[in-house]
Amino acid sequence: MTVAVSCPRCAGPVREPDLMHGEYRCLRCGPVAPLHVPEHIGAEIMASVVERVAADGEPADRPGMPLWCPWPLPPGWTLTGVAWAGDERAGVRATVVACAGPAPLDGGPADLIFVAEEPGVGLGSRFAGLPGPDPGPQVEEALTDPGPGHPERLPHAKIRVGGHPTPLWLVRSETDRSAYAGEARGMWLHAIAWPASAGHLLAEEVVLHDLTEWTPPELVYGAPSPYLHGQA
Repeated sequence: MTVAVSCPRCAGPVREPDLMHGEYRCLRCGPVAPLHVPEHIGAEIMASVVERVAADGEPADRPGMPLWCPWPLPPGWTLTGVAWAGDERAGVRATVVACAGPAPLDGGPADLIFVAEEPGVGLGSRFAGLPGPDPGPQVEEALTDPGPGHPERLPHAKIRVGGHPTPLWLVRSETDRSAYAGEARGMWLHAIAWPASAGHLLAEEVVLHDLTEWTPPELVYGAPSPYLHGQA
């Protein structure tokens, strides 16, 4: 399995630990949890990533990092990528699942990614185009002063995550996408959709399932997501 390793915050190159530094480092962002993105996607690659992420939660001295995936997938949608951030020293600190399919309004192509991460990783903020490593200030702003314009005109989402109703809040993002943020299992949960109108998919009945608990054999895989490979 060929894996690209990069900075979770800026997608730039990272340096491996050495005699001077015990952690991965980005020249721009400093110490980071490196992002690992498999070049391709398929059942065997997904099984390998699930095994890697699930093993990090054993023994149960820390909460396991989930791999949130819509299940069942919306009609016509496929799973297009998976990634994780972390290293052997700190463990898995973030995960990403990407999928793609027809947009809910016009049927054009759409992409959707779900990020689960510990505070401070910065991966979800990067995909959303937010400043800072965490969406806390943007979530607070969305709750207190929605204001006019993109993307606040899109409805807030209330999806089911691991069997529980979970609110997601629209946050200010780049205009080519819609970004939602919330909390699940004590970690940040991000949902980012391209184009911006594809965020309406989250106004429908979306259920997120943790692939580390069970990976449906019926999952259909598509072409690798460009957003996991440097486009965002």
